[in-house]
Amino acid sequence: MTERVAQWRARVTGVDPYVVDGLLAVGSAAISLWSVYHDDTAWDWWVYLLALGTALPLPWRRRAPVTVLALSGGLSAVLSVLAHSAMPQLPLYAVIALYTVADRAGERQRWTVLAVTVVANVVGTRSPNGALFSLLTSVGAFVFGCLVRELRRLAAVEAERAREAGRRAASDAARAVVEERARIAREMHDILAHAVSLMVIQAEAGPLVVRGDPERAIKVFDTIADSGRDAMVQLRRVLGVLKEDGAVPELAPQPRLAELPALAERVRRTGVRVELEVDDPAGPLPADVEAAGYRIVQEALTNTVKHAGAGRIEVRVVREGTELVVLVSDDGRGVRLRPDRAAGGFSGGRGLVGIRERAAACGGRAEAGPGPEGRGFLVSARLPLGGEEGVGA
Repeated sequence: MTERVAQWRARVTGVDPYVVDGLLAVGSAAISLWSVYHDDTAWDWWVYLLALGTALPLPWRRRAPVTVLALSGGLSAVLSVLAHSAMPQLPLYAVIALYTVADRAGERQRWTVLAVTVVANVVGTRSPNGALFSLLTSVGAFVFGCLVRELRRLAAVEAERAREAGRRAASDAARAVVEERARIAREMHDILAHAVSLMVIQAEAGPLVVRGDPERAIKVFDTIADSGRDAMVQLRRVLGVLKEDGAVPELAPQPRLAELPALAERVRRTGVRVELEVDDPAGPLPADVEAAGYRIVQEALTNTVKHAGAGRIEVRVVREGTELVVLVSDDGRGVRLRPDRAAGGFSGGRGLVGIRERAAACGGRAEAGPGPEGRGFLVSARLPLGGEEGVGA
C-alpha cells in the first residue's frame, strides 16, 4: 500500500504545474458558466464573458498570486454588482486564488489580502447568511494555504537537515578512510621495515661467514627465512581483512605482548644482545594496547638494528597503575640534537612518527630521543589501560 501511495505521489508531483492550473481554470470556468446558464434571468453574452474571465488568470497563480487574485476578484466584483444572481454559490476561482496568496505571497501581501477579503465579504454580501458563508469559504481557503505553506517550510527544513546529515556522514566516512589508510600504512611499515631490516643485515653477514663458519652461516640463513615467514604471517593479518567484504579492520588478529620473546630472539640472531622484561599482568589487557605495545617495541628494535650500531638493547614492558609503560633503550651512537632542536626534542622519521601515532590512538603518549646523559637512544611510551583493573580484550 505504501509503495502504491509513493508511486501515485511521484506521478502527481511529476505533472507540469501549468497543466494542473489549466485544469483548475477549466473547472472553475465551468462552474461559473453553469451558474449563469441556470440562473432565472436570461443573461446576455457579456455576463458569460465576465463569468469566464474570473477563471482565465488561474494558470499564472503560482508566478503572480496577488495579481491573479486582483484580476479574478475585480471581474467577480463587476459580475456581483451587475448580475449578482448569476454568481456561483461556491466561487472556485476565489478559493483557489486566496489559497495561493496565503501559500506563496509575501507576509505583508498575505495579511493585507486577508483584511481586504474579510471587509469585502461583509460589505459586499446582501444577507448575513451569505456573508457568513463567504467568510467561512474565503478564510478557510486562506488558513489552508497557510498550513500548506508551513508544511512546505518544515519539509524544506527537514530536507536541509537530511542534506547536512548526508554531508556529515560523507565527511565522517572520508575521515574514516583516511584513518584506516594511516593504520594500514603503519602496519605495513612496521611489518616490512622490521623484517626487511633483519633480513638485509643477516644477508650482508652471510657471505662473510659462509666459508669460515658454515654452522653460523646456516643459522644466518635460517634467521632470514624465519624473518620472512613472520613477515608473511603478519601481512596476511592485515591483507586478509581487506579481502573480505564487510570485515571490520579492528577485528583482524593483532600481535600480543606474548609474542615479544620471539621478536627479541630474532633480533638477537643479528648479533645484538636483547634484554627483555615483560610483566605478567594481573588481568587481560585491552587488545589495542597490547598491539600498540608490541608495534612500539618492534619499531624501536628495528631502528636500533638499522641505525644505532648498538651492542645491547634493553626492553621493559611493565604495568604501572592504570598504564602500560614501554621502555626501549640501547647503548648505540645515539643522536645529536642541533641547538635549534634542543628545546623542541627529537622528531625522528616515519617510524618514530608511527610510534607516536600508535600511542595517541590508545589515548597515550610516546617520546623518543637521546638516552640518559646523551648516551644511546631511548623510546618511551605510556598507554592507558582504560580502568583500574584494565579492560578485557
